[in-house]
Amino acid sequence: MNQNYLALLVLFSPLVFVLTAILSWFQTGIHPTLVKKVATASTVLSILIAALSGFFVANYGSLESPLIGVDQLGLSIRLDSLSVLMLIMIALIGFIVVRFSMNYLDGDARHGAFIGRLAATIASVQLLVLSGNLALLFVSWVLTSMSLHRLLVFYKERPGAVIAARKKYIVARLGDACLLIAFVLIYAQFGTGNLEMIFQKVQANLASGISMNGIEVVGILLVLAALLKSAQFPTHGWLIEVMETPTPVSALLHAGLLNAGPFLIIRMAFVMEASDYAPLILIIVGGFTALFASVVFLTQTSVKTALGFSSVAHMGFSLMTCGLGLYSVAMLHLVAHSFYKAHAFLSSGSVIEVIRAAKVIPSTRIGSPFRIFLGILLALGLYTGFALLWGIDPEKELALLAIGGVIVMGLSRLFTSALDSSGSLKLMLYASILSVLVTLAFFTLEFGFHYILSSQIPDLMNPSLVEIILTATILLAFGATVFIQIVAPVLYRNPFYQVIAIHLRNGLYANAVFDRIVRSLYAHNPATRSVLTAESNEYQPVEVARTENQPA
Repeated sequence: MNQNYLALLVLFSPLVFVLTAILSWFQTGIHPTLVKKVATASTVLSILIAALSGFFVANYGSLESPLIGVDQLGLSIRLDSLSVLMLIMIALIGFIVVRFSMNYLDGDARHGAFIGRLAATIASVQLLVLSGNLALLFVSWVLTSMSLHRLLVFYKERPGAVIAARKKYIVARLGDACLLIAFVLIYAQFGTGNLEMIFQKVQANLASGISMNGIEVVGILLVLAALLKSAQFPTHGWLIEVMETPTPVSALLHAGLLNAGPFLIIRMAFVMEASDYAPLILIIVGGFTALFASVVFLTQTSVKTALGFSSVAHMGFSLMTCGLGLYSVAMLHLVAHSFYKAHAFLSSGSVIEVIRAAKVIPSTRIGSPFRIFLGILLALGLYTGFALLWGIDPEKELALLAIGGVIVMGLSRLFTSALDSSGSLKLMLYASILSVLVTLAFFTLEFGFHYILSSQIPDLMNPSLVEIILTATILLAFGATVFIQIVAPVLYRNPFYQVIAIHLRNGLYANAVFDRIVRSLYAHNPATRSVLTAESNEYQPVEVARTENQPA
């Protein structure tokens, strides 16, 4: 048996979820026993297939199934270290979310239909990460969006959910258009939809100095598609408003579907390396979004809304690291964020769990400048020590050091919270141990992910002068923000600080502008306008008298 045919075996994973979705058509209501059993079996089988695919890649290297299609476009499954990592992550998260849904919606009038839609969404995401051809990659990209839309409007009687789904639908279609144009240009340039052949031709052309017409446009379109898919500023509002959907949908969305943007950039990393301007857009938009959403996150009073802004920030950070060429760091962050966010949403209803999640118990802050400075110095010293121990070259791996600088900022908050407080020596010891573990985990896991993905991503290149300036600007902005957070206990009574916090809590009103645009696009006919009645709490059509000047 040809080794490449083994890749086709992995298709059973999305196929069993498709089978679950089909069965849900016949058991849509309460207690869908057969659908629940098949869904559970599908999640278990998916984990086994993901593990088997990892075994195939470890023993045979990258595998690619024969093409089923015409003119080098069609269905082709690609198994490599990147697709296996994503498949394992999706299989585990899918298992958790589906199992949670069994009890969460038990007794719901459309329990079977919900499980079916959930299964269809998981199948679409799995096809996306397994795609080995531009055609399948685009089709699965669109399917993930359409299947998610059906989950977002599961409760159509909730106006907030419908508005959020509308905004998501508009943004997604814009992203689909960008991706389609990019793929058409790639196909016209290289004459094939096979990803491996495209990557090889790009590398060969770069090595030979051969110019590739339109590669800049392709890179920018890919970036736009990723930014729109991952709810980046200023189109992030829909993600904050989908909290009216069932909790399993939020968990799957934030832990899985949002990752499609960074995954697309990592998958097309060789194409991105051929572009000069596309990485700069990722650094600017991703960096600003990460900073903006991180600050807004701190002002939120709702747990789920805070988690929504947290996801926006994490996606921005992942895309920014891709712009810096740190694809292994982006992948590490993507996987870690997915499992963290799945747990956060599924346990968001438990106050006890939130309290237990706090690693350092807050103490009364003193506000000593010396202790604050000492905390920042300790964090910087710890990070510098690990960087030297790992032998990081500042000239060749400047981008890695810059991303590590963000970790220093997080550690500085940890150290200053322990030092500049009335806490005991035990608290300081606990903070120190936790800081060492975090730093050790970052360097160790980054090395591991880089080793695993080394054949699927380009080598780290020296950043250009523009990239260095942008990176320094972002670090300064993050540093200033973290410093304000450190001294916040001293400033929180300041009236100016309180006014700024109110504006930040509202996300600087960017979503309000986008919301107005979307509502105008979906404006009803002047003859019938929807209003929210207090009695039913639902939108009801109300006839409006037509005057002579009103259009028919």
